Order: sequence, then C-alpha cells, then structure tokens
Amino acid sequence: MGGKYLMRIEDTDRARSTPEAVDALIDGLNWLDLQHDGEITYQFAQAPRHRDVAEAMVKRGAAFRCYMTAEEQEAQRNAAHAEGRAIRSPYRDGKAPPAPDASFTVRLRAPDDGDVLNADLIQGDVRIKARDIDDLVLLRADSNPTYMLSVVVDDHDMGVTHVIRGDDHLTNAARQIVIFRAMDWTPPKFAHVPLIHGEDGKKLSKRHGAQAVHEWRDMGYLPEAMNAYLMRLGWSPGHDDILTKEDAAPIFDVTQIGKAPSRLDFKKLDSVNAHFMALTDDSRLARLVLGFIEQRGGETLGGAERVVLANAIPLLKKRAKTIPDLAEQARFVLAKRPLALDEKSQSLLKDDFKQRLLRLRDRLANEPAWDHVSLGSALKAFATDEGVGLGQIGPGLRAALTGGTPSPDLGQTLELLGREEALARISDQV
Repeated sequence: MGGKYLMRIEDTDRARSTPEAVDALIDGLNWLDLQHDGEITYQFAQAPRHRDVAEAMVKRGAAFRCYMTAEEQEAQRNAAHAEGRAIRSPYRDGKAPPAPDASFTVRLRAPDDGDVLNADLIQGDVRIKARDIDDLVLLRADSNPTYMLSVVVDDHDMGVTHVIRGDDHLTNAARQIVIFRAMDWTPPKFAHVPLIHGEDGKKLSKRHGAQAVHEWRDMGYLPEAMNAYLMRLGWSPGHDDILTKEDAAPIFDVTQIGKAPSRLDFKKLDSVNAHFMALTDDSRLARLVLGFIEQRGGETLGGAERVVLANAIPLLKKRAKTIPDLAEQARFVLAKRPLALDEKSQSLLKDDFKQRLLRLRDRLANEPAWDHVSLGSALKAFATDEGVGLGQIGPGLRAALTGGTPSPDLGQTLELLGREEALARISDQV
C-alpha cells in the first residue's frame, strides 16, 4: 500500500520477554523474508515517555491515582463480575488517599456513558458501551506502564496508521481508542483478523503441531511456501492460484479478509510447499537436504556423497513435499555398501531370482549409454528375452539397488546411482 512496515517488540511483560523469545521473533521474520523498515522499537525502553503520558492524563482528568489495596481490588473485581459491569474504582472521582504516603496505581477514568466505535476494516463497525470498559491500570504500583497504555503511546509516537492483528484483541481496540481520545490523538485504523484454527476447528495450540516459525522451518517447509500458504488463510483475491508475496502485494485489499476463522490444512500446505520445491534452485535444495541429513544423523557427508546428492536433486525434488521427504527420497543414493536389506527385500532375493539378477548384471554392464531412457529400454528387452513381464524383475532389482528404501523408477534409479555403484550393489547380492 506504499506505507512503512514497522517492527516493535512489545516487551512490557518482563517475565515473558526473554532475549531468547525476542530472538525467535526476529529470526522467524528474517527467515520469512518479511523485512521491516527502520530500527526496531523496544517498548520497555520507552517507559519514561509512557509515564509522562499517564501523568498528563491525570492532569486532564482522564486518569486518576487509585489507592486500592490488592484485597480491595479483588473485592471490586468480584463485585463487578457478579453484577455484570465494568470495574469502577472508588477513587475515580477524587476520593482522598488513605495516607499521604500510600501506594497507588494510575488508572484510566473510563467514560461514564455513550458508545465507543471501532470502524474495523475487517469486522465492520464494532460498538462497545462505555460503561462496559474498566478503569484500566495504566501505571502499576511500581510505576511501570502496562501494555494497554504503552501500545497507545507507541502507536502515536511511531505514526502508526493501520494495525492488523488477531481478533483476540478486538475488545482491546475500544479500550485503546478511549486512551487515544483522552490525549486528543487520532486512533489508527484497526483490522482484526480471525485466528487460525486447527483441522478440528479448535483454536490453534501445541496439540495441532508447530506454532513457532522456526518449528515450520525445521519441519522442512520453505519460507516462500509458508508465506504463500499463510497469506491465503482467510484472504482471497478471487481465485485459487498459488501466489508469492510479491504477486499478492499489488492486488491485496484488507477488506477481502473474511470474518470466519480459517483452518490449518497440512495437506494443502504440503501441496503449496511441493509447488515451490519444484521451482526452487537445485543447489539451494541440496544445501537444505544436506543440512537436514547432517543435523538428523550427526554425520558429515564427504565430497563424493555431496556430488551424488546434488546430482539426484533435480529428479527427486519433483516427487517430494518437504525437505525431510526429499532427504528420505535421496537416502538410497547415499546408502553404504553392502546394503542392509529390509525384510521384504530379503524375501525378493531368493536363490532362483539371483541367477536371473546375475544375467541382468552382465547385460547392464555391456550397456553403452547409462541414462534412464536407455536403461529403461534395456530392462524391457531383458524381460522379453527372459520370457517374463517386467513385474517379475523390477521388485527384486529394486531390492538389490536400494535395500527397500524409496526410489524413483528403475531407469532413473540406475542412472542416479551411476554405472559403477549400481553394478556393485547388484554384485553384492548375487
């Protein structure tokens, strides 16, 4: 939309805002290549400014010092809940403090009547009666600002014009609008996006799988696929084409976002990821697969193995949905001789079949061209000469070549292994 994308770390909750948590946020956005404009703003660092605004609100009569004890606050909260009303402090209208040095918080003096309108860009007009808004705490007893105050001050100071966030913040918008108005500031336009639900229709949680961005990366999804999939959850430009974020930017309209929660669909995500894997540069995929294999197995592949892996990627990537899937597809080319055969492979390599396999090895050894087309033709010709169908040769040959791990069609499997390795693997079994 031609604006700026600002990055703010809202770290007023010091217990949750650990360096590790902040690093995970920044790392995840960097991985997705969602680059913000300008420097990162850290909310807690702006605390002196937030305190000044709270005191300015007190002078304006829009906030007040509240001397309720913890016990009195709990009693007020329980009474308000029982009566179905907002919390109102007995100190909101100038009641004297219990002692000159009594501890206090600073609270918003919520409006007494009227409505607060949020003209939400997604949800439409949302009206909340002023009497349903609490006398919110703006400064805690230790003088630290609360999120509700800090976010408003920062939005104003940073020149924020649009806030797009989860609809679990929808009720917060009305509270924040009251604070904006108390300072005669213009509120930003709000757009509250429905939350993502799991496949069971319930709010997304750990039981549905990964939540943090780095977990999706570790599961083998590409960042461009995550962008393409996530931005289409609840937003439609009128067709189902897979778009990059660069494709989507010129046609995006926030009002096209639906009001209903979207559901995370792993099959669709896998399909989108497979689409981008097929388009991805082979050398990049080889690096990702190599990293996955070495991280998972704790081993370092040698130069020859890396070459074999790189040669296999162009073919195998068309069959894979994720990086771990691609690594599994490539496992047969990296297997060490003699292969460890699974139970099914052992059952296929009976003595009578080994005699036929020996003849096939000799036929393949004399093949002048080692490409999948020529090798496929050679296998069909051999089956004809043996007087059997290819189905009586293929499974046993595959068992000898792979030990039971996944592989493409036999011509391609032979080509990817190379003449020397393929013939050696067959020789090991006969």
